[in-house]
Amino acid sequence: MTKSHGSESVTLPVPSDVVASIEAIAEATDRSRNYIIVRALKTYLLNEGADVLAAVRGRDQIADGDYEDIDDLIADVDKIVAGQAA
Repeated sequence: MTKSHGSESVTLPVPSDVVASIEAIAEATDRSRNYIIVRALKTYLLNEGADVLAAVRGRDQIADGDYEDIDDLIADVDKIVAGQAA
């Protein structure tokens, strides 16, 4: 990876069909291949990537002891339902 001006260059093999799609989209939208690739990566990070990062954060919270026991939570809900707010 090469770092410059707040960004980094990444070199990786990309299947030919994916490159062809990127080039077609870039041409159709009058954008650069780089723009299309960065947008695709950002979309991934906002969707599936965000789920992965949330799972990692949750795992870290559990490891740090920062969680609620489900039995305690159910008992609190039962009290609320019975009119005895926790």
